[in-house]
Amino acid sequence: MTQLEAAQVGQVTRAMEQVAAREKVRVEDLMAEVAAGRVVIPVNKNHHKLQPCGIGRGLRTKVNANLGTSTDYPDIAAELEKLQVALDAGADAVMDLSTGGDINECRRQVIARSPAAVGTVPIYQATVEAQEKYGALVKMTVDDLFRVIEMQAEDGVDFITVHCGVTMEVVERLRREGRLADIVSRGGSFLTGWMLHNEQENPLYAHYDRLLEIARRYDVTLSLGDGLRPGCLADATDRAQIQELIILGELVDRAREAGVQAMVEGPGHVPLNQIQANILLEKRLCHEAPFYVLGPLVTDVAPGYDHLTAAIGGALAAAAGADFICYVTPAEHLGLPTLADVREGVIAARIAGHAADLAKGLPGAWEWDREMARARKALDWQRQIELALDPEKARQYRRARNDEGAVACSMCGDFCAMRLVGEYLEKPSETC
Repeated sequence: MTQLEAAQVGQVTRAMEQVAAREKVRVEDLMAEVAAGRVVIPVNKNHHKLQPCGIGRGLRTKVNANLGTSTDYPDIAAELEKLQVALDAGADAVMDLSTGGDINECRRQVIARSPAAVGTVPIYQATVEAQEKYGALVKMTVDDLFRVIEMQAEDGVDFITVHCGVTMEVVERLRREGRLADIVSRGGSFLTGWMLHNEQENPLYAHYDRLLEIARRYDVTLSLGDGLRPGCLADATDRAQIQELIILGELVDRAREAGVQAMVEGPGHVPLNQIQANILLEKRLCHEAPFYVLGPLVTDVAPGYDHLTAAIGGALAAAAGADFICYVTPAEHLGLPTLADVREGVIAARIAGHAADLAKGLPGAWEWDREMARARKALDWQRQIELALDPEKARQYRRARNDEGAVACSMCGDFCAMRLVGEYLEKPSETC
């Protein structure tokens, strides 16, 4: 029985209890949201180390970190280091997007070591293997693709990105309208190339029932991928993107009917003034399915700083109702991220998510900020560091300026506003 099926018959699972306790919500309320499909709990029965997290309405905004080998950098040990850095920085989930070296071994090592939910994009491995086996990715067979999906599910993957909405109709609409950047999704481009070469419908759409059967067997959550997501601001919210979203909404309904949890992935590159509309469209067309956004990035001209452009968009998106943010690192559009890039990306996305949680008034969000305000008023530097979203960086700044033993910081010194006003109001700040 999947989490969705259990919730639909009023059965509280262990995963629901754990999520409810962590989120400080009533388990009965959480169960109702899972039953309605507005919350998903990715929890593959074979991921034994998993500490379940919930994604969706009424819950804290979650953050995903991508990692994985490439043909140029097939080092599994390096990706496992990134996994630990992402977890230490507070990532709620990770995705293994490996395309180089021993893909199976990398995925299995990540699942074995990760207490966070693990996701994959099976079409990546399927096309890599088709290239090796047949000499061309377009020669991949339907059975090749579904063999990979089942293998990854059996290994313990909690959620999979599947670009089921990239149909022949959507591709034709894209062709007619035209785009500046065309298709930037790797999975979307692989499937589009396969469809056009073979003159056949997307196998993930044509054989969706087969996909649902595998997902139900292992309780894998489907993350319905946005293969037509805009890769630049000029392409945002166009007909191809929205047509794909309409199809994904229909597939959400079919997943729920089959007892399979589903969430929907979203853009991409979107100008600030279109973000709220994108969230509204997804929630309306996909019947309140949890929304998983990449950023969105609010400008195209900041390579090296795209963790910031994504955090700006992510905060606005999550405040408007997005539930899950995929981090973007400073290396986005430039190359494979380093350990430092991974940390920066996770922290930036967490800031965005927390800012949105404050706007939504979620349990615990305001209490955290109020406690920080009290510590600042008291000039309690140790408590400020403990409460910091990134305590390590906060501590580094205090040490670097030799401020650790000082009452005030090196910027204000004797002219600390907190201390002076406290004296004027006869409320002297406590010192640590």
